Amino acid sequence: MIADTSKLARPVLKWAGGKTQLLNTFETYYRDLLKERNIKKYVEPFAGSGAVLFDIVQKYEIEEAYIWDINPELYTVYEVIKRDVASLISILEKFELEFIPLDKEARKEYYYQIRQDFNSDLLEFDFRSYHEKKMIRAGQFIFLNRTCFNGLFRVNKKGLFNVPIGDYKNPRICDEDNLQLAHQFLQRVHIHLGDYRESRDVIDTETFVYFDPPYRPLNTSSSFTAYSKFDFTDKEQEELATYYRELHERGALLMLSNSDPKNVDEDDNFFDDLYEGFTIERVSARRNINSKGGSRGTISELLITNF
Repeated sequence: MIADTSKLARPVLKWAGGKTQLLNTFETYYRDLLKERNIKKYVEPFAGSGAVLFDIVQKYEIEEAYIWDINPELYTVYEVIKRDVASLISILEKFELEFIPLDKEARKEYYYQIRQDFNSDLLEFDFRSYHEKKMIRAGQFIFLNRTCFNGLFRVNKKGLFNVPIGDYKNPRICDEDNLQLAHQFLQRVHIHLGDYRESRDVIDTETFVYFDPPYRPLNTSSSFTAYSKFDFTDKEQEELATYYRELHERGALLMLSNSDPKNVDEDDNFFDDLYEGFTIERVSARRNINSKGGSRGTISELLITNF
């Protein structure tokens, strides 16, 4: 384990369901195993904010790291930070200088204009090629992430971002120091836009894989956390479990997070049945998505491992 953690990059984005708060808990499960099993490769097939990615790859002797995500906006942010962080910082500095001095009503007008511009470019935007517009779009994404309600990323069926403005007195829109650290860190990471199953070819017995898929909703209002225009239904959860078993047979070290249905229905054994034979732990997490304070608090989440 790397001793000096004073200059480590942190995740750039706030993310609903992000795992920063659970890192200490997670580490108790994999700390010794990463060394004992001689793990050299880290794979995260659902990148999200990358909290576990940033933690493991910077603190342990990982030689190769790979991330995938089906969200093209997220992919673009990581790609731009890796390729041209200086241009991104310039864009974010401009947003911060213009936005922070505004009063509440002017901030609303500014925010919704950025959101409109972000959505207007969507239909004709080329995510696969690298071009100057990607830097602008990454900047817009980070601005919206830092100023929207709870840092939530939610889109409708057309893929349009539709989260309202948040209520922050002094949001940190441009964290230059951390962006520079993230730029250096991401030089070690292979970034891919695509389905989680595309990770198959790089996974072997020296690989640690962490899955953080879209969570199974605990109730109908949980769909507020929908993170792409593609649904992740029970059918997709079952397909993911099949892939998990495939990688288990391959000899990889596996860990997966998901919601715990027993928070609302003690008789709901969906994941207990789906991952029968694996180790299923229930860990406490604080979730703050609901706009009503009384609906926030500590709940149980699942941590499923093959060790």
